[in-house]
Amino acid sequence: MSMLTPPGMGGKYRITGDKYPRMRRPRHRRRIVLAAGAAVVALGAAGWGTLQLVDVFSGGDDDTRTTAGHRTDCKPAARTTTAPVAALPKPAQITVNVYNATPRSGLAKSTADELKKRGFVIGKIGNAPAAYDKKVPGAGILLGAPKATQGAFTVLGTQLKGATTKTDTRATADVDLIIGTAFKNLDPKATADAALVALNKPKPAPTGKC
Repeated sequence: MSMLTPPGMGGKYRITGDKYPRMRRPRHRRRIVLAAGAAVVALGAAGWGTLQLVDVFSGGDDDTRTTAGHRTDCKPAARTTTAPVAALPKPAQITVNVYNATPRSGLAKSTADELKKRGFVIGKIGNAPAAYDKKVPGAGILLGAPKATQGAFTVLGTQLKGATTKTDTRATADVDLIIGTAFKNLDPKATADAALVALNKPKPAPTGKC
């Protein structure tokens, strides 16, 4: 009887042989599972990176880019063009009435004389109407018909920075310059001339961009 045969057991239950049974170690299933998971993650990351590269080079938008990565809706940059400038009246086409709303005498006459030297047509000269007399705290008010907002105010405004504008119901094209209490002088002629040039200088039109 072998040493491996338990006491009382024999016959077909008797274990023979002089070698101990060898038990196989269990396979490391955990390591296999972890390795497989890592492989899946690596493949997923590689696939995502590939998609990102494709998106970068193709533009990410099939509707607006070709497979070569160029936008199909992008127009070539046009040559620099100039936007048309709305026709503004020249000083000689604007009649200005000069009114003095300050306690200082002589301002309306001296201001009108200077505007005349700068090319404007002078209309009436005098004290401001009662509605504005000593009631204009700023440098001045440009007063005229609604049509004056389309050009006359803009051109005359180059002569006095800070002047405000207001419309009334007159039917004529003349414009009033009502001198306010903060008025000192018209803007220097060189400054006003530069402002006039800027008004009539064409501005570059926007060009196509991708």
